Amino acid sequence: MSKYLLNKFLFTVDRDPELVERYRADPRGTVAWWEAERANVILNLPAMEHSSWLSFDDAEREALATHDYVKLFELGAHPFLTLTLFIALFERDYAEPLAFQREYAQKLKHWSLPYPDITT
Repeated sequence: MSKYLLNKFLFTVDRDPELVERYRADPRGTVAWWEAERANVILNLPAMEHSSWLSFDDAEREALATHDYVKLFELGAHPFLTLTLFIALFERDYAEPLAFQREYAQKLKHWSLPYPDITT
């Protein structure tokens, strides 16, 4: 399991409106593409700089592919990164202001301190 890679996915997808829409429309395909093409690109370095060892495990891949933000939280994905991306994905589907945020909080309310470890 790589919390770093989970957070990198959430961070990079959230900052690209085209990737947000791609992930909304085809989550499984977007996760597979991102893992193959972007997972090993080193952030803030020239495009030719790559690592070769990063990949999602099955639980991470499935949680991302099914938009399962509760499972992502349980796996240690940073809650702010998860929340901001999922707001971009789903807030438009709700009529009431902050309705998605309330749903997010409701689905995670079974957690109490200490939360899952989010250190990378």
